[in-house]
Amino acid sequence: MSEAERILLSENFYLIPAPNHSRFPFCNSFLITGKERVLIDAGIDENTIKMLDREKRIDILIISHSHPDHIRAWHILKDRYLMLPKETPDAVKDLGLLGLRFTETPEKGAYWTKSIKKLFNNLQALREPDGRYKDNDILDFGNFRLRAIHAPGHLDDHYCFMDEDGKALLTTDIDFTSFGPWYGNVEGNIRLFKDSIRKIMALPYSVACSSHKMPIFGDATSDFNAFLACFDHQRQSVLNLYKSLRNFDDIVAASPFYQNRFPDKYLQDMFEAVMIKRNLELIDE
Repeated sequence: MSEAERILLSENFYLIPAPNHSRFPFCNSFLITGKERVLIDAGIDENTIKMLDREKRIDILIISHSHPDHIRAWHILKDRYLMLPKETPDAVKDLGLLGLRFTETPEKGAYWTKSIKKLFNNLQALREPDGRYKDNDILDFGNFRLRAIHAPGHLDDHYCFMDEDGKALLTTDIDFTSFGPWYGNVEGNIRLFKDSIRKIMALPYSVACSSHKMPIFGDATSDFNAFLACFDHQRQSVLNLYKSLRNFDDIVAASPFYQNRFPDKYLQDMFEAVMIKRNLELIDE
């Protein structure tokens, strides 16, 4: 039987690469092996999760935050011990309520739910978790200790993780992608996002691993700084359009973030509108 592809990060700790070069609507998962077998996030494809589970039964599923690309195949492990952040609301148990949480109106929420169901094909709402973790909790799996680090800004319940012994750092959606920081849901907050990045990059790590890129072994300071600099680039793009267009709907239509490349135009406009608003709110800073 062939094994699922994996990249060793530290002892008993692996990155499981996602399809589509780990880009949305997928994300990397992370596997802890040893006394307890733990999967962090279910953003890889169903077949890979099944393959990992056949190798040796997965005992625990940890979700880093409740965006759909991180829960996409969780149902394969729905009978295992499920851990969610303390901040994750009950809305995750209903995709309709999750859509309302992530958008600004019932109409937009309903459209989000309909579109995400189509995009993710078999996405299922989460159930009541068996356990929750909070900021600075040490999750002890016998021969492996994982520290949970609350990192809001991207989403209220967004977490990063640190391997306490091997110092592998999971930055999750502080993701180092060329798109830059994403804060396109109503919980998105630029100030908090920046603070979270600075907190995470100050930790003593040996490798930095995000949900949407391959790991960075050694010093990732330049990668963190480049990701932080994207906030300024994004803001400048929005301000340039604001000066020339003045009309909010016209700025959204110009698509400074997605460059009109997202496959669902209505969904794209919802995300663009939130991120444009967040930048305009800081116009006097």
